[in-house]
Amino acid sequence: MSEQVKIEDLELMGRLRSGDDIALKLIYDKYWNQLFISAYNILHDQQACEDIIQDIFINLWNKREIIEIRVSLKSYLFASTRYEVYRQVRNGSVREDIFDNIHERLETPSEYGNIEYRELLSQINSIVDKLSAKCKVVYKLSREEQLSHKEIASQLDISTKTVENHLNKALRQLRISLGLF
Repeated sequence: MSEQVKIEDLELMGRLRSGDDIALKLIYDKYWNQLFISAYNILHDQQACEDIIQDIFINLWNKREIIEIRVSLKSYLFASTRYEVYRQVRNGSVREDIFDNIHERLETPSEYGNIEYRELLSQINSIVDKLSAKCKVVYKLSREEQLSHKEIASQLDISTKTVENHLNKALRQLRISLGLF
Protein backbone atom coordinates (compact mmCIF):
# COMPACT_ATOMS: atom_id res chain seq x y z
CA MET A 1 0.00 0.00 0.00
CA SER A 2 1.45 3.35 -0.98
CA GLU A 3 2.23 6.00 1.59
CA GLN A 4 -0.22 8.35 -0.16
CA VAL A 5 -3.10 5.88 0.25
CA LYS A 6 -2.26 5.44 3.96
CA ILE A 7 -2.26 9.20 4.48
CA GLU A 8 -5.55 9.55 2.58
CA ASP A 9 -7.13 6.81 4.69
CA LEU A 10 -5.85 8.33 7.94
CA GLU A 11 -7.31 11.67 6.90
CA LEU A 12 -10.64 10.07 5.99
CA MET A 13 -10.77 8.24 9.34
CA GLY A 14 -10.08 11.52 11.16
CA ARG A 15 -12.92 13.17 9.30
CA LEU A 16 -15.16 10.16 9.96
CA ARG A 17 -14.47 10.31 13.72
CA SER A 18 -15.62 13.92 13.62
CA GLY A 19 -18.96 12.85 12.17
CA ASP A 20 -18.24 13.79 8.55
CA ASP A 21 -20.66 11.63 6.57
CA ILE A 22 -18.92 12.65 3.31
CA ALA A 23 -15.82 10.83 4.60
CA LEU A 24 -17.92 7.68 5.05
CA LYS A 25 -19.18 8.01 1.48
CA LEU A 26 -15.63 8.42 0.19
CA ILE A 27 -14.46 5.33 2.09
CA TYR A 28 -17.52 3.44 0.87
CA ASP A 29 -16.91 4.43 -2.76
CA LYS A 30 -13.23 3.57 -2.48
CA TYR A 31 -13.58 0.09 -0.96
CA TRP A 32 -17.11 -1.21 -1.58
CA ASN A 33 -16.39 -3.04 -4.84
CA GLN A 34 -13.19 -4.68 -3.58
CA LEU A 35 -14.91 -5.86 -0.40
CA PHE A 36 -17.91 -7.16 -2.32
CA ILE A 37 -15.69 -9.15 -4.71
CA SER A 38 -13.78 -10.60 -1.77
CA ALA A 39 -16.99 -11.81 -0.10
CA TYR A 40 -18.61 -12.92 -3.35
CA ASN A 41 -15.63 -15.08 -4.33
CA ILE A 42 -16.41 -17.20 -1.27
CA LEU A 43 -20.19 -17.02 -0.86
CA HIS A 44 -21.46 -16.62 -4.43
CA ASP A 45 -24.57 -14.98 -3.02
CA GLN A 46 -25.04 -11.40 -4.16
CA GLN A 47 -27.64 -10.42 -1.58
CA ALA A 48 -25.71 -11.91 1.35
CA CYS A 49 -22.52 -10.15 0.21
CA GLU A 50 -24.27 -6.82 -0.22
CA ASP A 51 -25.76 -7.19 3.28
CA ILE A 52 -22.35 -8.03 4.76
CA ILE A 53 -20.68 -5.00 3.20
CA GLN A 54 -23.58 -2.74 4.18
CA ASP A 55 -23.34 -3.95 7.80
CA ILE A 56 -19.60 -3.31 7.86
CA PHE A 57 -20.08 0.30 6.79
CA ILE A 58 -22.97 0.83 9.21
CA ASN A 59 -20.78 -0.55 11.98
CA LEU A 60 -17.90 1.69 10.90
CA TRP A 61 -20.19 4.73 11.15
CA ASN A 62 -21.79 3.69 14.43
CA LYS A 63 -18.43 3.03 16.10
CA ARG A 64 -16.54 5.85 14.41
CA GLU A 65 -15.75 7.66 17.66
CA ILE A 66 -14.34 4.63 19.48
CA ILE A 67 -12.90 2.49 16.70
CA GLU A 68 -9.13 2.05 16.80
CA ILE A 69 -7.60 0.78 13.61
CA ARG A 70 -4.13 -0.57 14.29
CA VAL A 71 -3.53 -1.62 10.69
CA SER A 72 -4.40 0.12 7.46
CA LEU A 73 -8.05 1.01 6.84
CA LYS A 74 -8.04 -1.34 3.86
CA SER A 75 -6.74 -4.24 5.99
CA TYR A 76 -9.29 -3.46 8.68
CA LEU A 77 -12.17 -3.47 6.19
CA PHE A 78 -11.00 -6.72 4.54
CA ALA A 79 -10.57 -8.40 7.93
CA SER A 80 -14.07 -7.24 8.92
CA THR A 81 -15.44 -8.68 5.69
CA ARG A 82 -13.60 -11.97 6.16
CA TYR A 83 -14.85 -12.40 9.73
CA GLU A 84 -18.40 -11.56 8.76
CA VAL A 85 -18.26 -14.07 5.88
CA TYR A 86 -16.98 -16.73 8.31
CA ARG A 87 -19.71 -15.81 10.78
CA GLN A 88 -22.33 -16.23 8.04
CA VAL A 89 -20.89 -19.65 7.18
CA ARG A 90 -20.77 -20.70 10.85
CA ASN A 91 -24.35 -19.53 11.51
CA GLY A 92 -25.64 -21.40 8.49
CA SER A 93 -26.87 -18.15 6.93
CA VAL A 94 -25.50 -19.14 3.54
CA ARG A 95 -26.74 -21.70 1.09
CA GLU A 96 -25.56 -25.27 1.57
CA ASP A 97 -24.15 -25.36 -1.95
CA ILE A 98 -21.29 -23.11 -0.78
CA PHE A 99 -19.26 -26.33 -0.54
CA ASP A 100 -19.79 -27.20 -4.20
CA ASN A 101 -16.53 -26.57 -6.06
CA ILE A 102 -15.18 -24.66 -3.06
CA HIS A 103 -11.64 -25.89 -3.67
CA GLU A 104 -11.77 -24.56 -7.21
CA ARG A 105 -13.12 -21.19 -6.06
CA LEU A 106 -10.61 -20.88 -3.25
CA GLU A 107 -7.65 -21.80 -5.42
CA THR A 108 -8.60 -19.34 -8.14
CA PRO A 109 -6.26 -16.38 -7.77
CA SER A 110 -8.01 -13.24 -6.72
CA GLU A 111 -6.69 -9.72 -6.73
CA TYR A 112 -8.46 -9.21 -3.43
CA GLY A 113 -8.34 -11.47 -0.46
CA ASN A 114 -5.72 -14.14 -1.12
CA ILE A 115 -5.25 -14.34 2.64
CA GLU A 116 -8.94 -15.06 3.16
CA TYR A 117 -8.87 -17.82 0.60
CA ARG A 118 -5.78 -19.45 2.04
CA GLU A 119 -7.23 -19.37 5.54
CA LEU A 120 -10.56 -20.91 4.56
CA LEU A 121 -8.90 -23.45 2.25
CA SER A 122 -6.52 -24.44 5.05
CA GLN A 123 -9.44 -24.86 7.44
CA ILE A 124 -11.37 -27.00 4.95
CA ASN A 125 -8.31 -29.11 4.12
CA SER A 126 -7.70 -29.67 7.82
CA ILE A 127 -11.27 -30.89 8.27
CA VAL A 128 -11.09 -33.13 5.18
CA ASP A 129 -7.78 -34.62 6.39
CA LYS A 130 -9.55 -35.81 9.55
CA LEU A 131 -12.14 -37.80 7.59
CA SER A 132 -11.84 -41.57 7.31
CA ALA A 133 -9.60 -42.69 4.44
CA LYS A 134 -12.43 -43.82 2.15
CA CYS A 135 -14.57 -40.78 2.94
CA LYS A 136 -11.65 -38.46 2.19
CA VAL A 137 -10.96 -40.16 -1.15
CA VAL A 138 -14.63 -39.95 -2.17
CA TYR A 139 -14.84 -36.27 -1.16
CA LYS A 140 -11.68 -35.35 -3.07
CA LEU A 141 -12.75 -37.23 -6.18
CA SER A 142 -16.11 -35.46 -6.07
CA ARG A 143 -15.04 -31.93 -5.17
CA GLU A 144 -11.50 -31.67 -6.53
CA GLU A 145 -11.71 -33.99 -9.54
CA GLN A 146 -15.39 -33.20 -10.24
CA LEU A 147 -16.19 -36.85 -10.85
CA SER A 148 -19.81 -37.96 -10.82
CA HIS A 149 -21.13 -40.37 -8.20
CA LYS A 150 -21.19 -43.10 -10.85
CA GLU A 151 -17.58 -42.42 -11.91
CA ILE A 152 -16.40 -42.50 -8.29
CA ALA A 153 -18.31 -45.72 -7.63
CA SER A 154 -16.76 -47.33 -10.69
CA GLN A 155 -13.24 -46.14 -9.86
CA LEU A 156 -13.41 -47.30 -6.22
CA ASP A 157 -15.50 -50.40 -6.93
CA ILE A 158 -18.27 -49.36 -4.54
CA SER A 159 -21.97 -48.62 -5.02
CA THR A 160 -23.26 -45.14 -5.88
CA LYS A 161 -25.23 -45.27 -2.63
CA THR A 162 -21.97 -45.73 -0.71
CA VAL A 163 -20.52 -42.74 -2.58
CA GLU A 164 -23.55 -40.66 -1.56
CA ASN A 165 -23.20 -41.80 2.05
CA HIS A 166 -19.50 -40.84 2.15
CA LEU A 167 -20.23 -37.43 0.60
CA ASN A 168 -23.07 -36.78 3.03
CA LYS A 169 -20.79 -37.72 5.90
CA ALA A 170 -18.01 -35.41 4.61
CA LEU A 171 -20.37 -32.47 4.09
CA ARG A 172 -21.97 -33.03 7.50
CA GLN A 173 -18.50 -33.00 9.09
CA LEU A 174 -17.60 -29.79 7.23
CA ARG A 175 -20.82 -28.12 8.40
CA ILE A 176 -20.30 -29.24 12.02
CA SER A 177 -16.62 -28.25 12.06
CA LEU A 178 -17.36 -24.86 10.54
CA GLY A 179 -20.18 -24.37 13.04
CA LEU A 180 -23.10 -24.62 10.65
CA PHE A 181 -25.17 -26.78 13.01
